[in-house]
Amino acid sequence: MRILVVEDEPKLAEILRTYLEAAGFEVECVADGLKVMASVEHATPDLVLLDLMLPGRDGLDVCRDIRAYAPIPIIMVTARTEEIDRLLGLELGADDYICKPYSPREVVARVKAVLRRSQAHREPASACEAVGLEIEPSAYLARLDGVGLDLTPVEFRLLALLASHPGRIFSRDQVLDGLYDDHRVVTDRAVDSHVKNLRRKLAQVRPGGDLIRSVYGVGYRLDLLADADESS
Repeated sequence: MRILVVEDEPKLAEILRTYLEAAGFEVECVADGLKVMASVEHATPDLVLLDLMLPGRDGLDVCRDIRAYAPIPIIMVTARTEEIDRLLGLELGADDYICKPYSPREVVARVKAVLRRSQAHREPASACEAVGLEIEPSAYLARLDGVGLDLTPVEFRLLALLASHPGRIFSRDQVLDGLYDDHRVVTDRAVDSHVKNLRRKLAQVRPGGDLIRSVYGVGYRLDLLADADESS
């Protein structure tokens, strides 16, 4: 599998290359934010390790471009540790977030975990075509009432999890297990942010109905037959 390392510090890039190649990955390194998309479009990687502080173009902007191009898993690697940066990175579509300084072995472990999760969600998910929801796990595509949904990978996994059993209540822990299988700590705000963003995108296609219901103190459920007059 091919990993694109976007890192402007040559020593760090070389360390990551050495450890990833030792783990069996093919690695390409890019140091300039302006050159990332050319590399992605030339040979689409299986995962991108993306530094946020880049010359030429900010990593958050690069993340937006990658997300618009294809559902490629992204792990952000950065010295920014403030919560707002973590939340912003996740909302833009990052699958994981590693803060510097880091252990190269941890980075390799995170890469493997994200790739496993990505591959697992390409297996057939429970279909909800009868009520207007179509999910294509192999392409990370979802449609509601025939309209394509512009989802980040995390949002897609959240929708696929809830759609696997429409009407079933998934606890917050079950949601976390479905989105992140590496046992990292994720704040309640991050989970709520993903749910909020997914709700907004569903409502853009089917306004008036709250398709994702919050069950106070319990968790979330997908209600594709939701009546707009029902209370959430």
